[in-house]
Amino acid sequence: MEFVSDPPIDVKIRKMKERVRWQEPPLVKRGIDQTRMVIQDGAAEDGEFSFLVIGDSGSGAHGGDNPQRRVAQLMLQQGGGCRFVLHTGDVIYLVGSSEYYLQNFIQPYQEFLVGGEDPKRIDSDRMIFKLPFLPVPGNHDYYDLPIVYGVLAQATWPLRRLLRSKIDLDIGWHGSFQGKAYAKAFLDYLLAFNNEGELSRHLDSHYTASTDTGRCLVYQPGRFTKLPNRYYTFRYGGIDFFALDSNTFNAPAPLPHTKEGDNYRRELNQLKNDLEREKLEILEASAKLNPDSPEDAEQLDDLRAKLEQIDEVTIDIEKQLVANDKTTTDFEQLEWLRQRLIESWHTKEVRGRVVYFHHPPYVTEATKWHQAQTLAVRHRIRWVLDKVAKDVGNLAQDRPIVDLLLSGHAHCLEYLRTGNTGYADSNLNWIVCGGSGHSLRRQRTEGPELMETFRDGEKQVSVKVADSLLFVGRNGQGLQKRRPYSCLRIDVFDGCPPKFVVRPLIAELSQRKWSDRQLDPFTVLNAEANPIRSGLTQ
Repeated sequence: MEFVSDPPIDVKIRKMKERVRWQEPPLVKRGIDQTRMVIQDGAAEDGEFSFLVIGDSGSGAHGGDNPQRRVAQLMLQQGGGCRFVLHTGDVIYLVGSSEYYLQNFIQPYQEFLVGGEDPKRIDSDRMIFKLPFLPVPGNHDYYDLPIVYGVLAQATWPLRRLLRSKIDLDIGWHGSFQGKAYAKAFLDYLLAFNNEGELSRHLDSHYTASTDTGRCLVYQPGRFTKLPNRYYTFRYGGIDFFALDSNTFNAPAPLPHTKEGDNYRRELNQLKNDLEREKLEILEASAKLNPDSPEDAEQLDDLRAKLEQIDEVTIDIEKQLVANDKTTTDFEQLEWLRQRLIESWHTKEVRGRVVYFHHPPYVTEATKWHQAQTLAVRHRIRWVLDKVAKDVGNLAQDRPIVDLLLSGHAHCLEYLRTGNTGYADSNLNWIVCGGSGHSLRRQRTEGPELMETFRDGEKQVSVKVADSLLFVGRNGQGLQKRRPYSCLRIDVFDGCPPKFVVRPLIAELSQRKWSDRQLDPFTVLNAEANPIRSGLTQ
C-alpha cells in the first residue's frame, strides 16, 4: 500500500484558482494583478540587503532530535539584518496536513511569528509573520492520504508506540486536501469570504499598491502576511524575485508507443513491484530493532529514509506510466514567467533576477538526479529561458537571463553551475537548498559531473551540462554518520550586475551530538564558475 497520493496537475491548478478566486469580476474590476505583491517594510529600495533560504524543512521531532528546530535557531543566530526568508517548498511532511502545522512549522519557527511565545494558540490559517516568510509549494504540500491508510495509521498508533518504532512518518487522519492546508496557511484565501461586501472591503484594504501591472497585494510584516497566489513576483532592492509552483509543470513526457517504449514500461512496472516488496521488508525489519541502542537507532533512521525514498521513486514511476498526450502542463504559469522576465529586462531600475521553485532541474543527489520529473522541469525552464533570450537579444549584453535559481526537493545543499548546454540555461548558477530539516540524502556515486543525452541526427550524444561545485548531505556510515542540516544566508551587494555572497549555515548531528558550523562563503558571479572550498570550519 502506498503512503501518499499526488493529485493530478489539472486538479491542483483548478483548486488553487478557486481558493484565490482567480480573475473573478471583483478583482478584474479593480485591475488587480494576482501574481504580484509589494513588501512594505520601509527598506525595499535599499541596494544592499540580505535574506535567508530554507527548504524541505517540514518534519517534526524524531528520536528526541528536531533538525528543523536546530536550523531555525541557526537562522535566528546568523540572520541579523535579513529582510525576508525564502522557502523552497515542502513546508509540512508527509502529506501537507493541517494536523501537523503546529509541531512541524509553528513551533519550530515560533520566534518568526506574532504571538510565537505561545505557539499552541496560533492557528495555521491565521499566522502573521514578523519577518516575511515567502514559500513556494512542494510536492508534499499537495499530497493526500488514502482514507484507509489514515484509519490504519491511527488504529496502529498504540502498536507503533509499543514497538517504539522510529518509522513515524508524520501521518495523521488526512492529507493536504489537494493543497488546501498550504493555501489557507500562506495564500490570501479569498474563497473564505461569504459575500461580495466583505470581499470588496478586504480587497480595498490590502490590494492598494500601484504598479505597472496594476494594483497588487501589500505584504505588511507583523500585520498582514499572506501571498497573492501559488506563484508570484516581488521586487526588492532592484532585484526581481519570481516564485514558481513547479508541481504543475513537472509531468514527464509520454513514453513512446514503440517496442522500446513498451520494454521500458515493463521495466518500470517490475521496478515498482520490487520497491513494494522492499517496503514490506523494511517495515518488518524495523520492528526487530531497539531504538534505545545507538546502533539500532542509526539503522532505524536509515530505514525511515529508505521508506520515504521508495515512495518518491514510486510516484515518479507512476507519473511516467500515466503520462499521455492529454497530461496537463501549466503553460499558463510558464507563459507568465516568460512575459514577466521580458518585462523585467525592459525595466531600467531592475538590476538582477532570482527565480525559486521546488523541483531542481540540475542536482546530483542520489535519488533525484535521474528522475523523470527532474528532466521535465529542466526542459520547461529551459523552454522559458530560450524564449526570453530570443526576445531580449542584445539587451542582456552577455549576462545570463537569470542571476540565480534556487530550488529544493533534493534533501541536501548543493551549488551547481551549468556549462554550455546549447540553450539559454547555459552558464547559470543553481543552488539546491533542501536540507533544512527532513531526512538528508547522499550524493550519487556517479560523481559531480552531470551529463545529458541529446539527439544529433540519427545518433544520440552524451554531453556534460553541469558541474556540482559543492554538495552537503548525509555522509559516513554507522556511528560515524554525519547529518549536516543546512540553510543559507545570502548577502546582496549594490551594483549592476549584482553580487551575491552565499553563506551556508550548518547544524550538524553526529554521534548523537549537535554542533553549529559554517562553510566558507562563496560569491556567485555571472562569469566563470568559482572554485569553492568545501571543508567545514568553525
